[in-house]
Amino acid sequence: MSGQDEQDAAPGQGPGAPRRPRLARLPRPGRPLLGWFASSAALSVPQAAAPILFALIALPVTGSADSGAALVLAMTVAQVLGAVPVARLGRRVPVLASVGVLVAVRTLALAAIALLAGVQAPFGLLVAGAAGAGLVSGAAFGHLRAALNPLVPPGRLPRALGVSATLNEVVFVLSPALASVLGGASPLLAMWVVVVLGAVPLVAMPRTPASASEQAAAAAAPASARSAEMGGQALPRRVWLWLGCSMASSAAIATIETGAVSLAVAYGLAPAWGSIFPVALCLASVAGGVWVSVRGRTPRLRTVVAWLGVTAFGVGIVAVGQAVAWTLLGAVMVGLVLAPLGTFYSLMLDRLSPPARRAEVFALLRTASSVGVIVASGLIAVASVRAALLVVPALPALALLAVVLVAAAGRGTGPRREARQPRRDAR
Repeated sequence: MSGQDEQDAAPGQGPGAPRRPRLARLPRPGRPLLGWFASSAALSVPQAAAPILFALIALPVTGSADSGAALVLAMTVAQVLGAVPVARLGRRVPVLASVGVLVAVRTLALAAIALLAGVQAPFGLLVAGAAGAGLVSGAAFGHLRAALNPLVPPGRLPRALGVSATLNEVVFVLSPALASVLGGASPLLAMWVVVVLGAVPLVAMPRTPASASEQAAAAAAPASARSAEMGGQALPRRVWLWLGCSMASSAAIATIETGAVSLAVAYGLAPAWGSIFPVALCLASVAGGVWVSVRGRTPRLRTVVAWLGVTAFGVGIVAVGQAVAWTLLGAVMVGLVLAPLGTFYSLMLDRLSPPARRAEVFALLRTASSVGVIVASGLIAVASVRAALLVVPALPALALLAVVLVAAAGRGTGPRREARQPRRDAR
């Protein structure tokens, strides 16, 4: 079987099993998959709009837009703390039911923030509402990502994840602009619009029963994964490798986005010009998402190593660059590989996770991303953006080194080995 056939074949399929015709791999997405795409994009709207939206909401209550950072911090910390415990609570519940419950809880928490802000309630209550919304966000992401598996054959999963990554980047570009435009007229109007958009998964999620698919996936899983699941053993070490890589990528992105205004001021520009750096990064990330969607294949490990190198080099250019053009170049380099790396991490975690723990692992993936944001923001707050830019490039560089060492040790981190392993166990 060729390398490409190995990547497109379904786990658990033997070499002699009948293969789908090539044209069958590229059908138009059905209604359930379109509903999943809409749900995945809408789920990210509150988080993407939060920095601007919460500043606008906090201003009338406290008199300072800076107080919005406390709401963002409360939501992010609660997401990190609640991701795995809340995801575990829903382990024995059908995935789609878990998504509905978690999104409903988050919607109620966001609606509470809007209501409390409307009556000028004490700011502490707004912080509690933000924490409540964040507490279930990571688990909601984990269960939603796990719900994708029953909707697409394994061979089309890379393309589906690429489309999802592209939509996610578009959401992170448009949501702050939407919050700014609507918030200029009425912060409460902007808040309610975000509440409604964030609740889209309640009506858009497909009603496909996931339980049967999950049982089939469990039957096809390697025996070692099933025994780990039953015995409560630790997750494979390679799961932590890719989670660490995700954290490093997130820290690199957050450093550029969070330090954008400081960089603009350092170059003698007005603070408002700081937006050009995250805009360049986001536009590049959309382009990277389109590329990975069109390509629709799992990349080779050496390609992923190159992408991590591009991330480290891009942040390094921003750190040492003494001109706006160099900083823009570094931001574009980091943005171009953002969606491809995110898609790869999701694919690898999907293959490594025991079926019953997929939602938990994907919640950990969102947690790793949040930890990267916290690391970058903390370095900027405690030291400076220049200090953060000197430290953060080491994170993707270390991730690159770890991947190379694991591959050199013959532990099969690459997608080709991962794709062959289930068939060997099945035989």
